Amino acid sequence: EFVEIPAEARTAIESELEKLASLEKNSAEFNVTRTYLDWLTDLPWDVSTPENYDVSRARHCLDANHYGLDDVKDIVLQFVAVGRLRGSVQGKILCLAGPPGVGKTSIAAGVAEALGRKFYRFSVGGLSDVSEIRGHRRTYVGAMPGKLIQCLKTTGTNNPLVLIDEVDKLGRGYQGDPASALLELLDPGQNSTFRDTYLDVPFDMSKVLFMCTANVLDTIPGPLLDRMEVVRLSGYDVPEKLAIAEKYLIPKSMLESGLREKLVEETSEAEEQEEGSDKSSATNSNPAPEAEPEPSPELYVTPEGVPPSLSIHTSSVESLVRWYCREAGVRSLEKHIQRICRKLALQVVAERENTPLPARTARQTDSWTVTDHNLDDYVGKPPFTTDRMFPDAPPHGVVMGLAWTSMGGSALYVEAQGIHRTADHEGRPRGGGKLEITGQLKDVMRESARIAHTVARSFLHRYQQGNSYYDDHDLHVHVPDGATPKDGPSAGVTLVTAMLGLALDRPVRSDLAMTGEVSLSGLVLPVGGIKEKVMAARRAGIACIIFPEQNRRDYEELPDYLKEGLEVHFAQDYKTVFEVAFCEDDLFDK
Repeated sequence: EFVEIPAEARTAIESELEKLASLEKNSAEFNVTRTYLDWLTDLPWDVSTPENYDVSRARHCLDANHYGLDDVKDIVLQFVAVGRLRGSVQGKILCLAGPPGVGKTSIAAGVAEALGRKFYRFSVGGLSDVSEIRGHRRTYVGAMPGKLIQCLKTTGTNNPLVLIDEVDKLGRGYQGDPASALLELLDPGQNSTFRDTYLDVPFDMSKVLFMCTANVLDTIPGPLLDRMEVVRLSGYDVPEKLAIAEKYLIPKSMLESGLREKLVEETSEAEEQEEGSDKSSATNSNPAPEAEPEPSPELYVTPEGVPPSLSIHTSSVESLVRWYCREAGVRSLEKHIQRICRKLALQVVAERENTPLPARTARQTDSWTVTDHNLDDYVGKPPFTTDRMFPDAPPHGVVMGLAWTSMGGSALYVEAQGIHRTADHEGRPRGGGKLEITGQLKDVMRESARIAHTVARSFLHRYQQGNSYYDDHDLHVHVPDGATPKDGPSAGVTLVTAMLGLALDRPVRSDLAMTGEVSLSGLVLPVGGIKEKVMAARRAGIACIIFPEQNRRDYEELPDYLKEGLEVHFAQDYKTVFEVAFCEDDLFDK
């Protein structure tokens, strides 16, 4: 029996009970009223799940299944510490933003386990009906409450952890705007009186911990984004992917393929009796409560019939990360490891049953260890064969830039080519210094290219006043991988450098990559995604990087192993970029 039902809800229940008593059981209104009463009485108005306020145990739960993600873990531990001091944790709204496959959805389940809360997930990707959030009116046939009220009934508690997945892909249709419906729900100052359209009575949502996931933040409406605390998750670099594969992906895939099994420790009857006597004595003496012991790590053994030497060597994982799986997350890496394990399982069963296999499926060596030498026998030829489009020094007018996408960081080339103007039949030059832009560049990047063209012409006039290259040639700028749309202002300095290299007939450094927005006056403006861009540069074998001066703090916050061996320059204006790119130390001193 619920004794803490709010007054308004209690009044609604009593009113509906009086109405139900006067209705015929065969009438349609009877079933509608009965269903409405079922929802009102099944909701956990005053039922809360006891929470965990042990910081060490919460940390162990988070580290058990997730590597890295320190920012999210620190915030969760802060919640636990606040709950330890105050005795309760009020609901918060977190938004985990990052590329696919970095663990945004799975870490939410780990957070719920660490806090001791019930977990409920629903996706709003493509959702265009506001009734899915706020519920239907009871006058409609088949009317139901919204997802949030359904969540409370399913979990049976008023303080669950609710994960709203793919919040950046919310739709909008004639049924309303779901993003606007989420404004009240995700506002800590308003959700204490959240009113579902079906229930038509307020419910206190302030104890619910909301977590949202998104790949990009640009598509989230500003008022909705303002209500959430954003935690950015960058992609994993090579050492992190190796650690994740060794600790989580390979054991999990081996277990699912039957190549490993968990070690179950059997407890003798004497130990069980002794444990029971200890519990009874502890109950009688009423000792002080102790923290729950941390769970021991899971151990795996090789099943009978599987060769003990069967394993996946670290060198093969390194090859997978470098030549097969270059995305920011580990989803593709997990698929490749699962593919290897399935093929190993087939080979084990085939040899056990003496079943012949096709040449491409059978084992090519006597070893059961997968290394970088026989990796292609299990996953095929690598899709990536080189780190760069130009293995040696790039030609004149070609510069490598660094970009951030929803899939993580990437290194891309900017190519500039001049087209000499021919004379017409009267001897006058054709053309007028036109700029042609190709490579699926969107509006922002096309504007950046036009700004770069103006900056390059101005810079060339100051550097070499007699150089008339831009007056004698039209320019064609192309960014390869033309099937992929590209946008953003961070290629400004790269575009200027490519155009100047063409006009000066000089190549840039072969180990150089750069990023930064350029203004019309030549200032280098800050950009985002510094960690992802550094990882992309290291993956491409780059030793020298140019960043905007205002991104110095972002670079200094990176781990030391990412900065090791890199020559980094920070530019306030384009003059610094030019000096580094063309090794020009005495600029304008001629």
